Amino acid sequence: MKVKPLADRVLIEPNPAEEKTAGGLFIPDTAKEKPLSGKVVAVGPGTSDVKMEVKVGDQVLYGKYAGTELNVEGKDYLIMKQGDIFAII
Repeated sequence: MKVKPLADRVLIEPNPAEEKTAGGLFIPDTAKEKPLSGKVVAVGPGTSDVKMEVKVGDQVLYGKYAGTELNVEGKDYLIMKQGDIFAII
């Protein structure tokens, strides 16, 4: 991984969007909702005020509009502050 988050930032690989409904209908790309959970890929060192509570490999929940999208080596990621993460699941 070439991306190393700074301060209290976290790099997350979002979980894939749902492909089918519970009833078995396929969801078109235009109707898919952004995933609200993902896997932590990299964690910054924290700051003197913020101790990092998440670690690499954690599954987390975050807000719908949290973070900044980026594409590294053909994969999509989100980078956000630890404060934007709601929970570790």
